[in-house]
Amino acid sequence: MIHVATGAVAAGGAAMLAWPLINQMNPAADTRALASIEFDVSKVAEGSQTKIMWRGKPVFVRHRTPAEIAQGKKDDGADLKDPQTDEQRTMQSNEQPGKPEYLIMEANCTHLGCIPVGGDEAGYIGEFGGWFCPCHGSHYDTAGRIRLGPAPKNLHIPPYLYTGGTVVKIG
Repeated sequence: MIHVATGAVAAGGAAMLAWPLINQMNPAADTRALASIEFDVSKVAEGSQTKIMWRGKPVFVRHRTPAEIAQGKKDDGADLKDPQTDEQRTMQSNEQPGKPEYLIMEANCTHLGCIPVGGDEAGYIGEFGGWFCPCHGSHYDTAGRIRLGPAPKNLHIPPYLYTGGTVVKIG
């Protein structure tokens, strides 16, 4: 019986000694706070986009017009390098349907990381009505899918969830 009690006390002492060492490896509260951001997508007018920063990366929030949504759905059957439907591109992280009028994606070309132009930023928006990367000529459609050029993948969709109404939590 004394051996069981001694073993229990030793295990408890080891846990108390190890806890601060293990806990110091967790990220600090300020670091965890940067891991996600909230943004009210209703601030973006239809047919325009805004660029916000998340984890040091630019993110496009595009309020698509009905014509852009229709074009995105029409292009679902096109010959795509990285096949994804328009619906998959607007799906929330929990696999629930998102809001098709809002497209949220990282604003880095998947070729070499340049920031594509498009939307209301430039007059030329590529051959497919979406975004154009001026560095090496990648063209993306209205759903951010790669259609032409050296980029191997679609513009990346960050993890996000709608937390209520038009507020989205990215990260």
